[in-house]
Amino acid sequence: MRTDDFTFELPEHLIAQYPPEKRGLSRLMLLDRKTGCSPSNRITSNVITGNMITELPKILCRDNFLSPTGEKPLLVFNDTKVRKARLTGQYEKTGIESEFLLLQNKDKDGFIWKVMVKHKHRKKTGSVFLFYNNYEAIINKAAVSGFEDDYLLLEFEKPVDDTWLNLYGNIPLPPYIKRKSAKADEQRYQTIYAKETGSAAAPTAGLHFTQEIMDELRENRIECAYITLHVGLGTFLPVRSENIKDHVMHEEQYFITDDTAQKIEEAKLKGRKIIAVGTTSVRTLESAWENGKLEKKCGSTSIFIYPGYNFKIIDAMFTNFHTPESTLLMLVSAFAGRELILESYAQAIREEYRFFSYGDAMLIY
Repeated sequence: MRTDDFTFELPEHLIAQYPPEKRGLSRLMLLDRKTGCSPSNRITSNVITGNMITELPKILCRDNFLSPTGEKPLLVFNDTKVRKARLTGQYEKTGIESEFLLLQNKDKDGFIWKVMVKHKHRKKTGSVFLFYNNYEAIINKAAVSGFEDDYLLLEFEKPVDDTWLNLYGNIPLPPYIKRKSAKADEQRYQTIYAKETGSAAAPTAGLHFTQEIMDELRENRIECAYITLHVGLGTFLPVRSENIKDHVMHEEQYFITDDTAQKIEEAKLKGRKIIAVGTTSVRTLESAWENGKLEKKCGSTSIFIYPGYNFKIIDAMFTNFHTPESTLLMLVSAFAGRELILESYAQAIREEYRFFSYGDAMLIY
């Protein structure tokens, strides 16, 4: 299967540049992947538009989300927290600015970081970059100490940890958001339940959930469980190969507690629906599920889910609309079928849904 089998034309004005005025005020498309209609009439039978995110707790009480004995589903969220991992440095010799995305700390003390940067090939070993605060005082400097695959290794003069980044770093908005991050993004590009710092991007499906929605889920006896997967290159790196099977996913770290594993295992045993909130939750659950059990550990995954994959644990997926030719689009296509996903995206475009991180969402079941 080719990468360009997963392309679609998206009008630029449908790429959400800002979140909705209030969290939760986004549209929700319902996509039924199981009706088995012919391709010519599937779109009218499978897709239901006109819902809002705030209706989700009531939607999940409908018969098609209940177990055979009438029990409510279990939602699984990713509680990772976005690191303020974007830094702007000036090349010491020329003053030209470069923007660095810190991906991984390579030593325990925080001096050496693996980073993503544009025009990597122009950066030479030994090149020094200066980092300033808002008062234009130098707060740190770093030298290029080497290369790792497509990435730079930066060695800082002073250690860089999350406390330092919270003071001087910026939220790493994705490149299709054509603006600089604002103060509001520190709150809006973060889920309300974010707990474990370590992501270079938000698990964006979770951005829709408000405390009111979480409270209503609980009032309707819909349980929630939390796993952690730190979003990195495995999630957002583009597919550059012509054949999708030639794409290699980068590893991402995840963690599942004993309590979470027990809750999910018991739900599965009772036949309750497991609904993954976001593709990162899908990848974590599918990586850790073996022989009816969920591994309780800190691990890593480089799982690449594309059409032909047999899902082991999830029954439904709450997710945003994804970029063309991305591993995320391939994942949802594996779950619902490529043709149906592209048809539903075409319907979303006709109805002017908002796309990508700050956009609308769909519930695939």
